[in-house]
Amino acid sequence: MQVSEIMTKGVKVVTPDTRIPEIARRMRDEHVGALPVLDNDRLIGVVTDRDIVVRGLADGRDTAGISARELMSEGVHYCYENQSTREVAATMAESGVRRLAVLNRDNQLVGLVSLGDLCLNGAAAEAGEALGEIAGAPPEPA
Repeated sequence: MQVSEIMTKGVKVVTPDTRIPEIARRMRDEHVGALPVLDNDRLIGVVTDRDIVVRGLADGRDTAGISARELMSEGVHYCYENQSTREVAATMAESGVRRLAVLNRDNQLVGLVSLGDLCLNGAAAEAGEALGEIAGAPPEPA
């Protein structure tokens, strides 16, 4: 199965200048924990709910004046829409992440895929292996 068959499409994005309160509202309203950051249609980062808490609130910063650029995680992990779910699960495990941006071959963002997407769409074994790697747990015996 290819990742394009199970990914979340129509992903909402923010710009580097979007302020953190707006990002938090959008996360709440969209029921998501991460928003990709695009600059002129180029993926440059992602802001997660964890970024807001750890890089913003935990340091006592006034997040009202902070932009996505200041809190986003750079070096976004990604996969391509025509990759197999097995490859995507392996990438998640190797990268230690629970979600990946999905790009087309023109390197444009076309979706997001998560461990949950894998579990709900017939790739639960691969997702379980990836989660074990991410969590640092030893693999289950076959």
